[in-house]
Amino acid sequence: MTQPLIAAARELADRLRPLEFTKSSHVYLPLDYAREPHEAYLKRFGGGPKRVVFLGMNPGPFGMAQTGVPFGEIAAVKEWMGISGKVGKPGHEHPKRPVQGFDCTKSEVSGRRLWGLFAERFGTADAFFRDHFVLNFCPLVWMSETGANLTPDKLVAAEMEPVEEACLDHLVRALELLDGQYLIGVGAYAEQRLKAAAERLGSTARLGRVLHPSPASPAANRGWAEAATKQLVAQGVWAD
Repeated sequence: MTQPLIAAARELADRLRPLEFTKSSHVYLPLDYAREPHEAYLKRFGGGPKRVVFLGMNPGPFGMAQTGVPFGEIAAVKEWMGISGKVGKPGHEHPKRPVQGFDCTKSEVSGRRLWGLFAERFGTADAFFRDHFVLNFCPLVWMSETGANLTPDKLVAAEMEPVEEACLDHLVRALELLDGQYLIGVGAYAEQRLKAAAERLGSTARLGRVLHPSPASPAANRGWAEAATKQLVAQGVWAD
């Protein structure tokens, strides 16, 4: 099961690598320079089927951009999941956004919240991943000249079309392999992409979403773990 997931990720990387973006001065593809820990994540935890598949949007600068793991808060990846590995450098690195891999000392708040909730509820990573998995829709990181993170809606629509196509194809393949009963978007954007992929597959999985754990969200800052748990219980994903 995990080998097809790895093959799908390599195909996605091959499709995204040559693309160019006029509004982004720097583009990182952690599937390449952080390939080793990314594939370790797929190998260790990606064996399906999974009852619940969570989907994020794209890497944060101090999460997947450093570790190759979705929402890849370094402490969670290294200590809770037991994953490490060689992390190289992107081809065109922004001086204000260096890739330091597992030596990065900054925290990815979204990842700390997400994996923190899962660790609190399930205890071990093995217990969580037994019937859950976490993916990102797109593995690219876009930055402006100042080093500010750019979300997909800030980029040229025509340039995003091949990105959306490649990422949706990959998501369809991943969902086919994981065979989730519940498909949960982390935020509205991810939920929309799951809906599109499920429609293409003709999937009968139940679609839903949770509040995004971003610190830019006032609602998330008022108690994300409690809010997300209530949402998952209400949607029948978790028991009360």
